[in-house]
Amino acid sequence: MRLKTTCLLVLGAFAAAPLSAQTRVGPDTPNPIAAGSSVWAEELTFMEIRDLLKAGTTTILIGTGGVEQNGPYVAGGKHNFVLATVMPAIARRIGNTLIAPIVKFVPEGRIEPTPNGHMSFAGTISLEPATFEALLTDICRSYAAHGFLDIILIGDSGGNGGGMGNVANALNTRWAATDNIKARVHYLPEYYAEDRWSYDFLKRKGIVQIDSFATGNQAKDRPSDYRNGIHDDIYYEAQIAVQDPKLIRAAERKKVGKLSLHGVDLSNMKKTIALGKELAEYRAEITARAFEKSKMKMRAQR
Repeated sequence: MRLKTTCLLVLGAFAAAPLSAQTRVGPDTPNPIAAGSSVWAEELTFMEIRDLLKAGTTTILIGTGGVEQNGPYVAGGKHNFVLATVMPAIARRIGNTLIAPIVKFVPEGRIEPTPNGHMSFAGTISLEPATFEALLTDICRSYAAHGFLDIILIGDSGGNGGGMGNVANALNTRWAATDNIKARVHYLPEYYAEDRWSYDFLKRKGIVQIDSFATGNQAKDRPSDYRNGIHDDIYYEAQIAVQDPKLIRAAERKKVGKLSLHGVDLSNMKKTIALGKELAEYRAEITARAFEKSKMKMRAQR
């Protein structure tokens, strides 16, 4: 047994020798292989991100989503799935842009002692506004520290805007007072607010959603985030279907004749997915235009 152990130790020493002789990988170590390709920062190595920065990819896109209730058909990560569809389109439209990991947790209502808002429904995860802003602040600071110059904030859920605006204003004020940090934060409310839920875009395509809950002078085809008592919309379902039709329970709904929403048939899934891709490109166009305006405004202030 002692001889066997000694042999193993000797073999281990020889096996370890080449590793100990190697240089430890550092921030400036050259990439020993061909670079991978992705617009998602979390899918890249540090070497790939470092080299992209040097080559001029200095814009980072940060999307905030949420985990909340979305009626009987759509999974709780609705906003996160929409961002997964639309953000690559935005990055391509802007150019020289990477996408940060999606910020999936946002304020969704009071947690205790009595939950309210979306927190009244099982599965929702909520953050305190201060927690949300602290998280966003540190994400932005991290990207600025590594050399990203334009940090874009977009929110797919209506309640995210206030916190994102606060973070952008605070960091831009702080960074403007120093020569050490050249980065600026661009909060782009247009992503969410301009043609909200792409209502006009859908209407131009002949897609009209009807709300049977409309009362009084309310138009049944008006924009709404709660048609027929459901926190759901064709705008969301089509873009989510691009990721996976399972997330809108397409098969289960089709079996019972419920693969429609607010009077719009969704049963042709290829057509629904194609619509989702069109919506993503439309939102990308809006967002890229807003980013150009924000850049021009900030340059004028410098």
